[in-house]
Amino acid sequence: MSSDFTPMMRQYLEIKEQHGDAILFFRLGDFYEMFFEDAKEATRILHITLTAREAGKGNKVPMCGIPHHAANNYIARLIKQGKKVAICEQSEEPGPGKKLVKREITKIITPGTFIAEGILDASVNNYILSLNPRGEKYGLAYADISTGEFRVTELNNLEDLLAELYKISPSECLIPESFSKEKNYKEICDVNLGAVTVKEDWSFDFELAQKEIKSHFLVQNLEGFGCASLEAAVGSAGALLRYLKHTQKIALANIDAISTYQGDQFMVIDRNSQRNLELTQNMEDLSTRATLLEVLDDAKTPMGKRRLKQWILNPLVDACEINSRLDSVQFFCDNQDKRRRVRAALGEIYDIERLSSKVSMGSANGRDMLALSFSLKQADKSKTELLGDVPEKLRSLSGGLDDFSDITGWIDACIAAEPPVSVRDGGIIKKGHDSRVDELRSLISSSKDWLADLQKQEIERTGISSLKIGYNQVFGYYIEVSNAKLDAVPPEYMRKQTLVNAERFVTPALKEYETKILGAEERIKNLEYEIFCALREKVGAEFERLRKVSEAIADMDVLSDLAETADRNGYSRPRITEADTLRITAGRHPVLEKILKDKQFVPNDVRMDDEENRVFIITGSNMAGKSTFIRQVALLTIMAQMGSFVPAAEAEIGIVDRIFTRVGASDRLYRGMSTFMVEMVETANILNNATRKSLIILDEIGRGTSTFDGVSIAWAVVEFIHHRLKGSKTLFATHFHELTELTRLMRGIKNYHLAIQEWGEEVVFLYKVKEGSCDESFGIHVAKLAGMPGEVVKRAREILSNLQRDSFRGEIQARFAEKAGKDRPGKQLEMFLPEIKSHPVMEKIKNMDAENMTPMEALLKLSELKKELNKDGR
Repeated sequence: MSSDFTPMMRQYLEIKEQHGDAILFFRLGDFYEMFFEDAKEATRILHITLTAREAGKGNKVPMCGIPHHAANNYIARLIKQGKKVAICEQSEEPGPGKKLVKREITKIITPGTFIAEGILDASVNNYILSLNPRGEKYGLAYADISTGEFRVTELNNLEDLLAELYKISPSECLIPESFSKEKNYKEICDVNLGAVTVKEDWSFDFELAQKEIKSHFLVQNLEGFGCASLEAAVGSAGALLRYLKHTQKIALANIDAISTYQGDQFMVIDRNSQRNLELTQNMEDLSTRATLLEVLDDAKTPMGKRRLKQWILNPLVDACEINSRLDSVQFFCDNQDKRRRVRAALGEIYDIERLSSKVSMGSANGRDMLALSFSLKQADKSKTELLGDVPEKLRSLSGGLDDFSDITGWIDACIAAEPPVSVRDGGIIKKGHDSRVDELRSLISSSKDWLADLQKQEIERTGISSLKIGYNQVFGYYIEVSNAKLDAVPPEYMRKQTLVNAERFVTPALKEYETKILGAEERIKNLEYEIFCALREKVGAEFERLRKVSEAIADMDVLSDLAETADRNGYSRPRITEADTLRITAGRHPVLEKILKDKQFVPNDVRMDDEENRVFIITGSNMAGKSTFIRQVALLTIMAQMGSFVPAAEAEIGIVDRIFTRVGASDRLYRGMSTFMVEMVETANILNNATRKSLIILDEIGRGTSTFDGVSIAWAVVEFIHHRLKGSKTLFATHFHELTELTRLMRGIKNYHLAIQEWGEEVVFLYKVKEGSCDESFGIHVAKLAGMPGEVVKRAREILSNLQRDSFRGEIQARFAEKAGKDRPGKQLEMFLPEIKSHPVMEKIKNMDAENMTPMEALLKLSELKKELNKDGR
């Protein structure tokens, strides 16, 4: 059927066949046009008009189009829907006799490779990730081509993989075809991998990946990158590099190094904790509103904003590194004038990281070059503020702020003050930089005078006062004479065009001059483009220097930002130790205290260690602040280990290797799990992966099932943590008051409660944590505050009163307490009293011949036993 189409449409179909998974943007003049199913899909997503185009022999095909200059906005909308876009450009200029120009794919834009300036969020990395499962290991490689970042790691279990994926939040993920059929695939996809691209298994082959990486980085081996022995990670890195080159159609000069990291370099915050603690996204609308990131983010540069998010999600576990950051924050707190001047300079800096990547990738324009030059000068200003006696880390960072006078000199001498957006339109090179450009400009600028003189001469020579010289793109320069004066036209005038009221002519002299002028305009555009590309290539060769300065600025920005935040909010410097302690005096919730605004946040203390104060059972009324308190402890620990001051009068934080939280319902409910099953799965993950240096936050374990089951499970969980995870610190908020009996049985468990003040049937929440237990939940009071009808509240109190008269609570507490004994790891708790086992009724039941009893005899026997029990008062 393709033979029935026009040559242009056949060309389209041939190119489309090679890129069937992408929407093809086919360049026709000033438009990108789409055809067939691509057109239908694009009109649905972009809400543009679907039309039809003649395609040969009576064929009409669906078509839509967009202006090429507005393409980025349309591409962004397609990318958000997980689509890929293949850009097909003309690769030769149209000319006489050419019915069809050559076209080729210049770039394939995918969710993980979209880098359009002004559309891509400057404060967030746009990662594309490659996942390579290999046996029990998972290789990860991810990159942000807008910055040149390229990182690899290898993880040993599924939970650590899920935590890392949740942290990275890629826009696109490459996976091997075979893995898409495995049982773990769906669970991993639940973490949100972005758009999933399935690649052939051979793409992840270790040997092929090695060759790809060595070829790209021009190295003999991978030892220098620290990943030579990480076969799964190398496989994922090779697949990612190959994919990026295929889509970008360039050499990726900005990806000039691999950064290999290990999971034990940072605190592990599992995916549930990242979500529950609302570190960078809230659970309501997934924005940064009311998150730790929002509280801490006053960074001045896009690089700093991206770096701050990385620090929050990757707290350090090396005390020396943490204290090095804290020393710098302390310096900026103590030297407010320097901090103010540094931050003022930082506030003038553009995104050097992304600008330098654009330069090295050959996509920067004149305005980008000027922005880079200006930013490098501002970086030099911040460097002068860090001379002299400063902490080691700041001294190192200022050393990374190289002298860039060479680069700024090249740019400032070459680029015009107000260059056009397009690098091919001319006007980009500064006057005086190149004599050839200046001569051509002089020639072009003098053309107006020459044409004015020619018009004056021709009027005088012909006597046609209305004669005028004009220009259009179709016919070039012409002499226009009205119909009334045609009889005065000289014989050397050659008719070019007939209008309603006039004729247009050309002369040999005018055509000669036109060739000269238009040739000059074309030559100057090409010459300016050539000069600009040479400059861009020269600056791009300095990418490594530019990358180092952008990293230094990012760190400096975050450190000064943390000092600014600490100063504004009254934070104090934590003491970081290797001891197994967690001590906070007058700690406050960093997010909630900002939300409360005019209300005073009630601070609380925490004293935990690895001996007498290991597990806290926290009871108290609904709405009393239990959940706020336990989350607060986790947030302050994360802040301290990322290098931030904390909202507390004092804090001493022993290094925590992992933080786990089990709070509320999970987003995995839609997978068909019950609330209780989700609760148990997440609790099992904690118990199986926590270590002696972990911090565990548990909120209402066991509430998703019956009371007896819930109490039993909660009790057993605390026992397991106490016996098997010695050294770990646990905050367990619960309404199961039976758990408070654990303090009588096990050393290291303490009871705390959130205090309230009762006034008749009313209560006042004090939000103060005090030692000891609380036996009331005041749920009915909370129901009243929620607006429950008075009749329901009254009836609930009556029912509660009746239940409390026959409450099992005191009885079951005694049962736990009397038989649990002292610390006996592994011993099963006795749930039934021996005296019940030896009761006469129990003996009669045992001696009954149930198999030979008639139904009537069984009922009579049951009635007899019931009477005996009632008589006995049991």
